[in-house]
Amino acid sequence: MPFRFPMLTPSMSRRNSPSPGSPPVNPTVPFPNTVFANLPSKWKRANGIRIAQHITDFEKHQKSKNNTPFYVREIVNKVKRFTKHCKWRNISQIKPDDVEDFLLNLREKEELSIQTSNHYLRGLKTFVNRLVSRRRLNFDPLIDVKPLNAQTDRRHDRRALSTAELERLIDAAESGPPAWGLTGPDRAMLYILAAYTGFRKSELGSLTLRSFRLDSEPCTVTIQAAYSKRRREDSQIMHPDLVAKFKEWLSHKNVAPNEILFPISRKTCGTERDGAAFLTFDLSAARTFWIAEAETEAEEKRRLASDFLTYKNFDGKFADFHSLRHTFISNLGRAKVSLKAAQMLARHSDISLTMRIYTHIEEEDQIKAINSLPGIPGVKKTDEE
Repeated sequence: MPFRFPMLTPSMSRRNSPSPGSPPVNPTVPFPNTVFANLPSKWKRANGIRIAQHITDFEKHQKSKNNTPFYVREIVNKVKRFTKHCKWRNISQIKPDDVEDFLLNLREKEELSIQTSNHYLRGLKTFVNRLVSRRRLNFDPLIDVKPLNAQTDRRHDRRALSTAELERLIDAAESGPPAWGLTGPDRAMLYILAAYTGFRKSELGSLTLRSFRLDSEPCTVTIQAAYSKRRREDSQIMHPDLVAKFKEWLSHKNVAPNEILFPISRKTCGTERDGAAFLTFDLSAARTFWIAEAETEAEEKRRLASDFLTYKNFDGKFADFHSLRHTFISNLGRAKVSLKAAQMLARHSDISLTMRIYTHIEEEDQIKAINSLPGIPGVKKTDEE
């Protein structure tokens, strides 16, 4: 049975209350010593082990769950930063005040975002929860430390590309020079796959010819469990236009069945290529071509003043490689796909992610939505309306 603190009975209160003429009770001792004497020896032993050993055990536990090496390294390093800053030597020293001080230091002195601060807190809570579940701690000292609202401090909000932007991005890449270890047509095919499957860069970097079922009905592309963020095999149905485009691209290639098609991930090819860098390269080229197509000086000035095909638009939102995933899910919304179906296609564990982060409704969609509302009773419409 789990250990429970003994209840303080009236007789215990009288026994521990100072009698007339006796010295006052030491206010620094919150509970009678008899309570601590009844602590299980397992907790005493755990408190006597240096925190570094608990972190080592935690790291082994994370590896045993088949988490990626990157994830394990990140979460363990976050816990180590807490222990170094707070100068914890054993787990009994983990205090909420120390945690809040460290998180404040991250935001104010290191100027990290609230979202990053929350990532650190979640990492430490995962560590503490394991200590409690393994009965190395008798309670969770961080139970009242809650994450902050990251929506009040967005540093890198992504945007979906419009259809016109995506078309010009693909055209610029197809005619562009080799860059970042990829030919122009390879980058164009990579953008198309990302925008029409919603796969992440690391997932796309695992694709081989064996990932595709082009002779089935419907055609599918599959991410193996070892490379999927969800750690399970994920298959996506391919749009007919995507199938045609992929077959056309493949006709100019000579690749072995197990050869990586897009060498962009360290996990599969030993080199991590910066997706934001090469997409920005092609986005900039597309914007340059678009501006050069202006037929009048006035039109050129208008295009130069526009945020069309820019890395950061006027709303402060960014277009990087992950924006292609946003584009995929936003297009599902515009196609009136149900929210549940969009969640499944996006492979989100939480439907709120689909709703809050990835569904981008452009200004014209908002205008159309507002104008579709019934008119105000009694207000006559003008001739223009």
